[in-house]
Amino acid sequence: MKMKYEQEATIFKALCDPNRLLILETLQSGDKCACKLLEDLEISQSTLSHHMKILCEAGFVEATKQGKWMHYNIHREGFEAARKVLEELE
Repeated sequence: MKMKYEQEATIFKALCDPNRLLILETLQSGDKCACKLLEDLEISQSTLSHHMKILCEAGFVEATKQGKWMHYNIHREGFEAARKVLEELE
């Protein structure tokens, strides 16, 4: 039972940071290279990596390596899972 709540907390942790919300908004227009996200968000590579790790673990973002850069895109199933969690709390 505790494991279920830890998983759900991961979802909400991912959404409680303004930078991560901005990343999700940026990715709505499609796949983005980490280099483009770094340019748009004006953050360091290590900061971006930290945020992307959290978003990927929560299931909101998928990452793929293309050459030397990581590319990120929205993972719709992660949003559906978050929606289900909220609906269960009603």
